[in-house]
Amino acid sequence: MTDDDVDLEQLVNDMNSSMESVYSTQADTALILNNGHSHRRHTPPLLPSSPSREKLRHSQPMHIQAVRCLQEAHRLRPASLPAIPNPFPELCSPAGSPVLSPLQTSDNHIVKVWSEDGAGKVLEIPADMTARDVCQLLVYKSHCLDDNAWSLVEHHPVLGLERCLEDHELVVQVQASMSSDSKFLFRKNYAKYEFFRNPLNFFPEQMVAWCQESEGSISPSQLLQNFLNSSSCPEIQGYLYVKEPGRRSWKKLYMFLRRSGLYYSTKGTSKEPRHLQLLSDLEDSNIFTIITGRKLHNAPADYQFCIKPSKVRSDCKELKMLCAEDEQSRTCWMTAFRLLKYGIVLYQSYNVPQQRKSNLSPFSAPVRSVSENSLVAMDFSGRTGRVIDNPVEAQSAALEEGQTWRKRSQRMNVLGSPSPLHPSSLSTVIHRTQVWFHGRIMREEAHKMIIQQGQVDGLFLLRDSQSNPKAFVLTLCHHQKIKHFQILPCEEDGQVLFSLDDGATKFTDLIHLVEFYQLNRGVLPSKLKHPCTAVAL
Repeated sequence: MTDDDVDLEQLVNDMNSSMESVYSTQADTALILNNGHSHRRHTPPLLPSSPSREKLRHSQPMHIQAVRCLQEAHRLRPASLPAIPNPFPELCSPAGSPVLSPLQTSDNHIVKVWSEDGAGKVLEIPADMTARDVCQLLVYKSHCLDDNAWSLVEHHPVLGLERCLEDHELVVQVQASMSSDSKFLFRKNYAKYEFFRNPLNFFPEQMVAWCQESEGSISPSQLLQNFLNSSSCPEIQGYLYVKEPGRRSWKKLYMFLRRSGLYYSTKGTSKEPRHLQLLSDLEDSNIFTIITGRKLHNAPADYQFCIKPSKVRSDCKELKMLCAEDEQSRTCWMTAFRLLKYGIVLYQSYNVPQQRKSNLSPFSAPVRSVSENSLVAMDFSGRTGRVIDNPVEAQSAALEEGQTWRKRSQRMNVLGSPSPLHPSSLSTVIHRTQVWFHGRIMREEAHKMIIQQGQVDGLFLLRDSQSNPKAFVLTLCHHQKIKHFQILPCEEDGQVLFSLDDGATKFTDLIHLVEFYQLNRGVLPSKLKHPCTAVAL
């Protein structure tokens, strides 16, 4: 045998020993997979090599296991093949491939918000976005004046209910509890936190049990602390009309509002525990204003409100319909409900705008405001301007300014006005561009808008008069009562002027009239503070 000859017998012996090791490994694996039961495959013993077989030098057929070949190939492939980088990993990796990877699920939700004119805007917001954040987004997109009075309104047209969402409420969570016909409205609400500024106007002493039991007058700070302190037990009491379930009749009961819920007395005005029955809790309920009017439910008065459980969507039987005797009582009940339910969270939301203003740097742009302090009478007759504090002097300065403007317009009319619109015509239409002017709306519609936007002192709007086509009407809210003042035109020296005090104070246009009464109360019960506006989204 030469050196080039292959020792086949030695090769067979080597392969037999390798096969025996493979069989033993497979048998051990089968033993483990069968929970300890011995199912070892029988392997015939290998014959020892004999001297006669050692002399055998021809090839013989052999059975080579395919498993062994695959194992050897798998073992040798990583070490034998070079590591070539993949030039297109995004096409081979399902996680990064736009085609092979699954669709990325987003946590954003679609919310549609409607304005007063019927226009809507679709927003894509995250699940943790609050009502205040949505209002800030709409203010930015609509280029509105951000005076922290905007709010989202949960509106149910079928039930005839609506309420303003609290600033801390999650919009997506509220939308999940609404029916398909319900929607969100974007609207002003000046009374959202007005009770923090003037609490005594919202809580009459005869309705607060703590005020009656204490001796002497209660300070506004003590009144608010009693509601905000979770360890205290404030109580609102008084008569309310309750609609009987399934009937159109109402029953007058003496009610008690506490942190644990709304109760009514079964025996007069008694507040003994055995005479109190729970009407509704506060934790899983929200309070709504009824907007359908008193005729639909045969209510005894116009001051209706409702307690609606959060789980109820369109079932009227679960609603607790209530009616107060006047607007002040209804406002007291609804405000106390909010304070007892949310407590200190409302005060924190009220403080957010104030903290934002205090944190502004001296180099940042000032925040515009429409409060009564944003407009002051100025005298520029000297070298430097000065603020006119005397109301009489401010009124005379306004009249003098109006006369100067009128003479200047007449002089421009004689010499040829550069404007294509006649000055007298301009004074009769320039007010239509203002946010507080609402054109030809009915008296009832003006009432509705004032009520919707908060009924705070100084909330106003101007509209065309229904009885006199050349006159206008100022609608003003004072002490939660809505009053109307007619603005009549009068002619002087060929110029049309406007006055609401029978000609004692005259103005060249309605803009000057509004600016004057924003500074001076005059014959009005209060200054003009908050314009009743309707924004178009």
